[in-house]
Amino acid sequence: MMTKIRVVIFGCGPIGCSVARYAAQRADIELVGAIDIDESLAGRDLGEVAGVDGKLGVTVSSDADSVLSETRPDVVFLTTSSSMVLVYPQIEKCARAGANVISTCEELSFPHRKSPQLAAEIDRVAKAHSVTVLATGVNPGFLMDAWPLFMTGVCQQVERIRAIRVQDASPRRGPFQKKIGAGRTLEEFETLVASGTLKHVGLPESIAMIADGLGWTLDDITESIEPVIATRQVKTDFVTVEPGQAAGVRQVGRGIRAGEELITLEFEAAVGGSESYDAVYITGIPNMEVVIRGGTHGDIATAAITVNCIHRVVEARPGLLTMRELPVVSAFGKDV
Repeated sequence: MMTKIRVVIFGCGPIGCSVARYAAQRADIELVGAIDIDESLAGRDLGEVAGVDGKLGVTVSSDADSVLSETRPDVVFLTTSSSMVLVYPQIEKCARAGANVISTCEELSFPHRKSPQLAAEIDRVAKAHSVTVLATGVNPGFLMDAWPLFMTGVCQQVERIRAIRVQDASPRRGPFQKKIGAGRTLEEFETLVASGTLKHVGLPESIAMIADGLGWTLDDITESIEPVIATRQVKTDFVTVEPGQAAGVRQVGRGIRAGEELITLEFEAAVGGSESYDAVYITGIPNMEVVIRGGTHGDIATAAITVNCIHRVVEARPGLLTMRELPVVSAFGKDV
């Protein structure tokens, strides 16, 4: 008889609910708890909150300590924030409860260059309680770091890596369209960029992961952010963008050594944008080019890789790990 992995959902926003819906379909997972700070969700069934047909018999609570102590989960899916500083106390709670953590926190995906002290502390706490902490997602976590690294496995020489992700954000969820600045004036866009509240988080982390995987020591990692300007009116279910306003964001991250750009990551997401696609180009022996036409659906892929990591994480050594260190993740990971 299959022993199910006991799971708590920590964060019942759009991504947490997407993770919950997929996890609820899995025969190898038992959802035993749900946590969210939103008091309006407290007392509601997770199935209702996540849009699952029928109840799951799991009540959402704002009391993380009680949920963790009462349910004793094997794994917590943590989908609360992009900020390492904000998720650290939550990770610590989970670790002290003896639960492994799989997080969608972008800054946690490869924190050793930007936040080495906090990364070391999370690693220490995880090891002290014999649990594993991993951050993953579609980007960072796969498309612009783990995937390019895996492709280099058939190369005899690698000189340069370029990864591109272009998304038409029109069908995406409202919070994502807001996150990329759709419908903002150019002045509002620049103000939000300057305050650090408008950007896709994770390009520097992905660059650092690639460099670490290839043994490259970079002198600098830079990032530029600019608006994608609408040339026509675009309406979605959540926003109306007028010509001359920001339709989205374009960011470019660069990994530089000795004045040479070794790693380039280009991210663009805009409503009414061009055709979605994901691509990786490797300059080396041999040269390689792989393009996913139509792109990768961000929300579906994020939920999938978060849940599909579960067996790898349960079986992994304790500590803070990255997708570079985890065995290759595949759908399911076990016979389910």
